[in-house]
Amino acid sequence: MEQSFLHTKKILLVDDEQELRKLVIDILSDDGFLNIIDAGTVQIGLSLVRQEKPDLAILDVMLPDGDGFSLMKKLRTFTNIPIIFLTAKDETADKLAGLGLGADDYIVKPFLPQELLLRVYAVLRRCYKSDSPLLELEGCTIDFSRAEVNKNGIIVSLTAKEYTLLETLSHSEGRIVSIDALCEALWGDNPFGYENSLNAHIRRIREKIETNPSKPVSLITIKGLGYKLNARK
Repeated sequence: MEQSFLHTKKILLVDDEQELRKLVIDILSDDGFLNIIDAGTVQIGLSLVRQEKPDLAILDVMLPDGDGFSLMKKLRTFTNIPIIFLTAKDETADKLAGLGLGADDYIVKPFLPQELLLRVYAVLRRCYKSDSPLLELEGCTIDFSRAEVNKNGIIVSLTAKEYTLLETLSHSEGRIVSIDALCEALWGDNPFGYENSLNAHIRRIREKIETNPSKPVSLITIKGLGYKLNARK
């Protein structure tokens, strides 16, 4: 069941070697992944992330119009998707640079197919914990199938924007989601100028999910960065 759920996740591969892209796509698709998109440059990769909204990005470090590190920095201005670096460079400095930027893993070419699959599964499991429509928070339960919050037996409906906001945060449960990424999820590809509206939605959500909205324990502000949603442990 879990593996079938993970296979529905959309994966973006950015690498300038066409043969390697075909190899990775074949490995992933043969194992059951249903939705794989690819690009050979930074610019095309950036465009595909905005258009296709993948769930995982696999990035080569060396690209013809830049590098994977600069691409990751650009992606982090509007999305918090997990990232795996894939490169021929087996250098400690490159590995530390990628992980220091917040990458989720780092694979060195050449690699065994099973190694690639194990690392992809590990990152997806860590970042997308369950396909359950229920999310247990401290003091309430969110039912995404009904767009409802059950707090102490009282059912409260979620608006469309509140639902989208909580769903986006739940996909990165326990991890920071940037303000820009949340605004883009709510208002599309031109999210600038919506921060005050986002703050208003956050306040209303806290009134619905928090036992004490003025001292939130589930929907946390990370000053200067964004927000994160903490599930009940």
